[in-house]
Amino acid sequence: MGFHLVRYGLLGHVGSFSAAEAVRYPRRSRVVVRSPRGLEVGEVVAEADNALGIHQADGAILRRMSVQDDLLEARLQAKRHEAFDACQRLLDEAAVPAALVDVEHLFDGEGLFFYFLGEPPQQAADITRRLAETYEAAVEFRKFAETLSEGCGPGCGTEEAKGQGGCASCTSCAVASACGTKKQR
Repeated sequence: MGFHLVRYGLLGHVGSFSAAEAVRYPRRSRVVVRSPRGLEVGEVVAEADNALGIHQADGAILRRMSVQDDLLEARLQAKRHEAFDACQRLLDEAAVPAALVDVEHLFDGEGLFFYFLGEPPQQAADITRRLAETYEAAVEFRKFAETLSEGCGPGCGTEEAKGQGGCASCTSCAVASACGTKKQR
């Protein structure tokens, strides 16, 4: 069974995924994956290669993105922006001191993630729960600072990781750089 390295999720997680029916997907293929969080859109960053030394998959590649998948992704992106605006408005109205960074909607529509900078107060959790009901999704709270400190995976923050899907190309490292956060390894 061959594995592919796939970048998925808003923060650019990278994991090993087995392909259904042993299909080999070329680099930069947009695919639908079943990740530990649910159904997500991903991009193949490395083709299947036995030299990668991968023995266990983080999930499965279900298929290449179709036209229908692209349309669904566009609709979910619109809902994501609506959820961000609604959450920010409610935080402002309630004078909750929380820095909302972004919102992520999983491809299956079941997961809605609100990313905050630092530890958000309980009022922010209450607001995101109400929004989840509005957008018919289960909310998962994510502390953006934790993702920045953990990085995108092994070797993140090192010179060796550049060009291998880490640091120079992943979203979490790019954001860490943009925020001026220096990771220590």
